[in-house]
Amino acid sequence: MNNSSLGEFSILIALVFCIWGFVNSALGGSRRDSRLAEVGRRAAIPTFLFATFALIVLEVALLTNDTSVNYVANHSASTSPLWVKIVSLWGALAGSILLWAWLLAGFLLLVSRIAKNDALRPYALATMFAVLTFFLGVNATVGSPFLEVPLPPLDGNGPNALLQNHWMMAVHPVLMYIGFVGLSVPFAYAVAAMLTGRLGETWLVQTRRWSIVAWAFLSAAIVAGGWWSYEVLGWGGYWAWDPVENASILPWFFTTAYLHSLQIQERRRILKGWNLGLIVAAFSSTVFGTFLTRSGIVQSVHSFSKSPIGPVFLGFFAVMLGITLYIAYKRLSLVRDDHSLDSPLSREGAFLAGNLLFSSFAFTVVLGTMFPVFYEAFTNKTTSVGAPFFNQVGIPIGLAILGLMAVGPALTWRRLEGVALRKTLTIPGIMAVLTSITAFVLSIRDINVLLTLAFSSLAIGVLFVVTGNAVHQRQQAEGGSSLKALSDLLNAYPRRYGAYITHLGVVVIAIGIAFSGAYKVERELAFRPGEMKTVLGHEVRYYNLVGEERPEKTIQAAKLEVDGKEFYPAQNYYGTQREAVSTPAIQYKVSGDFYMVLVNGDPKDQSVSLKFISSPLVSWIWIGGLIVVIGAALTLIPAIVSEPKTDSSNVAAASD
Repeated sequence: MNNSSLGEFSILIALVFCIWGFVNSALGGSRRDSRLAEVGRRAAIPTFLFATFALIVLEVALLTNDTSVNYVANHSASTSPLWVKIVSLWGALAGSILLWAWLLAGFLLLVSRIAKNDALRPYALATMFAVLTFFLGVNATVGSPFLEVPLPPLDGNGPNALLQNHWMMAVHPVLMYIGFVGLSVPFAYAVAAMLTGRLGETWLVQTRRWSIVAWAFLSAAIVAGGWWSYEVLGWGGYWAWDPVENASILPWFFTTAYLHSLQIQERRRILKGWNLGLIVAAFSSTVFGTFLTRSGIVQSVHSFSKSPIGPVFLGFFAVMLGITLYIAYKRLSLVRDDHSLDSPLSREGAFLAGNLLFSSFAFTVVLGTMFPVFYEAFTNKTTSVGAPFFNQVGIPIGLAILGLMAVGPALTWRRLEGVALRKTLTIPGIMAVLTSITAFVLSIRDINVLLTLAFSSLAIGVLFVVTGNAVHQRQQAEGGSSLKALSDLLNAYPRRYGAYITHLGVVVIAIGIAFSGAYKVERELAFRPGEMKTVLGHEVRYYNLVGEERPEKTIQAAKLEVDGKEFYPAQNYYGTQREAVSTPAIQYKVSGDFYMVLVNGDPKDQSVSLKFISSPLVSWIWIGGLIVVIGAALTLIPAIVSEPKTDSSNVAAASD
């Protein structure tokens, strides 16, 4: 058998076992038949094994340049470096769907092996089997990467130039897919809770860690994608409100709100409907985002060309959402909360306000992204919604979220305790005012930057105050040093303090976004060989153009000396793809980056046109992203000392 036949056979067998697992899990749950449920659970093993074999077959075809496989012929080339051949597996449409299916099969296998054997598990597994059936079905039909080429070409067309111009291609998509697929677990348990009528806190507790892991990968993927854009596209930015960028952030909004909201249900047994709705919206938005990427209905540097997969994903999104809403409607009486909100001026009130803000932000993104599509459909005219709209609406919402994040840890449950709040906020409030005044004196005039600094200072101050108070109380109760008391608190409440670290990372990102957005400066200048100019406070000398021929590309770079160090901003030309792809040269500094782009160069007289960008504090975004992921990881560590029941809900979610 050739690779095409092996791959198609593996997908079909995986699909058969997947359907078998769905049927037995669903029947086992509905009939309360443990034997059928066990058969369904065990079906996860061959499903994963055959999905893995299909993935390996496609990878082997890529590595051996087997152009008889359609995917290889269209999206790989013998001249590509080894790492590019490996990552080409998810560099195009059908391969990325196969990666999604394989990851989902892996998550399904993990859940089948480690999830608690209770009434929820068969339904949760049945839901995951149903979703996986769709993805494997796509790979077996309209999105097969294993179609055979009757007359194989000598070499393939090669991958998209943008996808082989930076090593981040090996990281960002995988992080994003793990985040997307990870949300299938809490979604499956939400469906299971509705089907069984067990809408208490059990399903939340069982999926909390899965949700945090998915959120952490989504966060890392978004930051990594921003850095990739920054390093490759040559525009000095990291987020353009591109439609596919927007689609990727929708699940993050909903999951962030969910991770905060679930605490309220755990503590007060309210917002059941919110939690169900948020996690369903989070997973559904991953499918919606995939539809945008694969359908070709929006113009994006990230999206694949128009294909029949787009309508299929739209149909799956509609069916999945319709079935879920129907089940929720049938269980409406059970979604009713046991208690009501005592006061909006409380921690749960702040979390509810956060839910509304995150949901509003998500709605704004959907509206702005889809408006051009609907406008063209109804008027037959084209229009666009760009960054000004998203910034005008999103910045105030973002500042409000940052303000809530700052005050939230100081609030108490049930109702506001004014005296305690004043004690907690007094010093941080003074810090916030002084920070804003100092920034103003130092010529910071942008109101959004000043507010970001004020709220960020307040957030950091509140975290230090509440942590300091906890350390002091621990010392009084048990004695010992402050360091020991802090260590004991970290061991006893890793969720709380991991979340505090995550909040700190969000603050760092917010400051980086505010300054790099408001005070980025660009200059484009022409240089002749040997010429030196002062550009945005940097001494820049241009020497000459240098070139390099590689099997997969031709490189043309400008040799520069900036502040005594050499840099080589370049343009790359890949195979038959005539459009140049930039590789900027970047002088990274914590205070701000100096970004250099070769716009064009004349090999005859060696003259060049160069674009320079000064972006203050932009590196804080990448640093903050790392802090966020570290904080999220800490929340997953089991507590060494069991948390007292009365204090457990003070834990903040690993997101904001």
